[in-house]
Amino acid sequence: MGTASHLMRGSGLLKTALGFAVFFSLPASAADWSDTYFGWRYGTDFRESYVNKPDGSAQDISKNILNFQHTSGYKYGVNFFNVDLLMSNDKDPASCPNFNCTGSAQEAYVVYRSHLEWSKIFSDHAVNMSTIKDFALTLGFDWNTKNDAGYNSKKRMLVWGPTAEFNVPGYLNVGIYGLNESNAPCTTFPPQYVGFPPSGCYPRYHYDLHPMLSSSWAIPIGHWPLSYEGYFNWIAPKGTNEFGGPTSTETHWDSELMLDVGSVLGGPKATFKVGFEYEYWRNKFGNDHTGPAGPGAFAKTPMIRAEYHF
Repeated sequence: MGTASHLMRGSGLLKTALGFAVFFSLPASAADWSDTYFGWRYGTDFRESYVNKPDGSAQDISKNILNFQHTSGYKYGVNFFNVDLLMSNDKDPASCPNFNCTGSAQEAYVVYRSHLEWSKIFSDHAVNMSTIKDFALTLGFDWNTKNDAGYNSKKRMLVWGPTAEFNVPGYLNVGIYGLNESNAPCTTFPPQYVGFPPSGCYPRYHYDLHPMLSSSWAIPIGHWPLSYEGYFNWIAPKGTNEFGGPTSTETHWDSELMLDVGSVLGGPKATFKVGFEYEYWRNKFGNDHTGPAGPGAFAKTPMIRAEYHF
């Protein structure tokens, strides 16, 4: 694939990501409160399923990630939206016709959740518990598109289920959700050698309905200008994949220790933050790291991170 074509595809991903960001931030004017930021993070130990060295060992990948996140409270609950634009180096190539690999993969990944809170909808029967602040019905979706050589993910996933919101400084949410996921991958490798149909693309494939135990948090650390933030997902196997093979239990933990730079320097609080992030991702997207996906399906990734809130 030529450089111009790759740049056009990358530009398309950026336009898609920005379109989502603008659309989901529009209701902020009607919000009771909101927090919006642009962020950047960088790491050199990312991994991707099936992207391994010729000797079968893990291939580390460097990525720059730009993100936009918006969270707001409104009459019936809380809306959360995040879009990541992930830009790999050439260890995660964009195209490999006849196994001649070129370019660098790019990906847009979107997450939206709406928490419909019991105490806001049924104010006469508000939750009154010492440890749990409220209960919510969570509805949302994940959406991605990626222009890598081997899979070109087009993930679509609906999410729904109950959430408990704990009574802690900051917030701590724990939920059990149903996931309805599908994908429609394509490859730029010679299709017959990597298990794809002659067209190089699979029609949209729907996995089995499967559960996820999920938690997210942002908790201040005492009186210090520090906070511990992140999320944890435990996702059960989702049945047979589009290639006819099994899927595996997925464990994904991503957290960061953030410093409020404004508080330290005497400027505006909760505006500019920097920190250290660590991601643990075992059996990435349900691919067994001891099977055909190889060690690329198991990532342990330290990152640096910066956010500008407004």
